[in-house]
Amino acid sequence: MSQKPIALDAFQTLADAYATRVDTKPHNAYYERPATLSLLPDVRGKAVLDAGCGPGVYSEWLANHGAAVVALDVSPRMVELAQQRLGAKARVVQADLDKPLDFLEDASFDLVVGALVLDHVRDWDCVFREFYRVLRRHGHLLFSAGHPFADYQLPGAYNYFETELLNYVWKGFGLPVNVPMYRRPLSAYIDPLVEAGFVLERLLEPRPTEQFKLEEPEKYEKLSKQPGFLCVRAAKK
Repeated sequence: MSQKPIALDAFQTLADAYATRVDTKPHNAYYERPATLSLLPDVRGKAVLDAGCGPGVYSEWLANHGAAVVALDVSPRMVELAQQRLGAKARVVQADLDKPLDFLEDASFDLVVGALVLDHVRDWDCVFREFYRVLRRHGHLLFSAGHPFADYQLPGAYNYFETELLNYVWKGFGLPVNVPMYRRPLSAYIDPLVEAGFVLERLLEPRPTEQFKLEEPEKYEKLSKQPGFLCVRAAKK
């Protein structure tokens, strides 16, 4: 029997509130997103897979900058919201990153983007192999995830060197929701990339922007001194 995605119920519950706030919520709009976008190559004319698209924020940006976008999400409600937002700008499909993406052809994308989705995926060896398979030669993988240092400070973390399943309560979207996630050591970010065949190009530890400071000055001070997310760019040579 296939295992239910660990965060499916959480994101079904969060979907509408998430879609309403994600464009201006400081951790997303003024912290993670500027950092991830800064790592993007020129996307005009490129085929891009938005893996874990949520309500379609990245897909919209990519399409508006000339990319041909296929967007995936495990949550049916997120897929609906992305379809509403994107219209004909992108193809949106429900899919689980914990399973093979066998409906996607080999070497069919120039870029894969996975923004804040892989914390909910257990097997990075499998998902990175799939991303490598669907990328063309000289294609890129960009992803963001919780920073190993920050995640190890979350309640329930026990052994830094192990990949651990934690239950984290999100309060930033207007209602407290228990969101299961995996935390893992830094080596578990890099080793699966290299073993899949990728060449690591950049590790970026984001800093909050000045707009973040205006919105949430206390959290700005914290994130200016210790990391929250980690952004990674890797290439298929």
